[in-house]
Amino acid sequence: MAIRVLTVDDSILFRTVIKNEFAKIDDIEIIDTAANAAEAEEKIMRLNPDVVTMDVEMPGMNGIDFIKSFIPKKRVPFIVITSSPARAFDAISAGAVEFMKKPLVQNSADMASFCSKLAAAIRFSTKARIKTPIPTHAAPAVQPALTLASSRPNAVIALGASTGGTDALIEVVKRLPKNSPPVVIVQHMPAGFTKMYAERLDRICAMSAKEAEDGDRLRNGLIIVGAGEYHLRLQKDARGYYVSSKKGEKVSGHCPSVDVLFESVAETAGPHAVGAILTGMGADGAEGLLKMRKSGAYTIGQNEATCVVYGMPGVAYKIGAVMKQLPLDKIAEEIISKVK
Repeated sequence: MAIRVLTVDDSILFRTVIKNEFAKIDDIEIIDTAANAAEAEEKIMRLNPDVVTMDVEMPGMNGIDFIKSFIPKKRVPFIVITSSPARAFDAISAGAVEFMKKPLVQNSADMASFCSKLAAAIRFSTKARIKTPIPTHAAPAVQPALTLASSRPNAVIALGASTGGTDALIEVVKRLPKNSPPVVIVQHMPAGFTKMYAERLDRICAMSAKEAEDGDRLRNGLIIVGAGEYHLRLQKDARGYYVSSKKGEKVSGHCPSVDVLFESVAETAGPHAVGAILTGMGADGAEGLLKMRKSGAYTIGQNEATCVVYGMPGVAYKIGAVMKQLPLDKIAEEIISKVK
């Protein structure tokens, strides 16, 4: 039975192109479209779609405010489509299960690629855990709850995530103390979005955060986020750890790839590393985390109950890559206990 989808977008051209592209896909049916929030609400309640794709900038109520107000009434998976990184992260906090970068409708190759990725997102979102929206007045705590008197020499923390990971990673790193060992992160995101995400972490966390640039040196108190479309690898020389950030072919379906990062951490840091794989669709990072475990690193997986999508951590657990499986709110504490 086909997955039934409602597409909400104020552009009639975009709605038409989406309908035409998805007419070629057997297991997904665009049952209707809507041009604004009011039309969307009426059609969701009447048609009961399995998934809703939602534009952000629309006349009247915007997509994010709509999701925030609507999810308490009816828990339906929303996939937000936007060209604004900041709005994408707001959408996840509002309760959307995933965001995607909006393509130029005029470019048919971009649209075909986009629709292929959107189809994959639609399929997994039917199984995603829908969160309660975070109130706009509830700002994340700046002061982390954890403290660290000192850490082991050469300790490094590697984190990987995908769907649902933008918020999950924040829950982990905002609890790490200012003097924490360096953190390297791969979160599946398009180019341009990772810089904005690193800036968001920098504002929220006690640690500093930046988007990776080739040759960046690691130091205690610094988080480096892999740049979209660039593979992030941990390297080491006489001066200590640094990162390489280079373009390359997709690995495990992604660039940046969690597997690429974790494999480099296994080779470079071995038993000095702690790795954690968080919520995400697919299997990227599972094999890399297994290599980390075999190299002597301590490895953690997010548990199913707290994942938006128990894909990546589920595969990692199944193949024996995870030494300890924990709910999201316990992962930071476990990391700190292992780097002392």
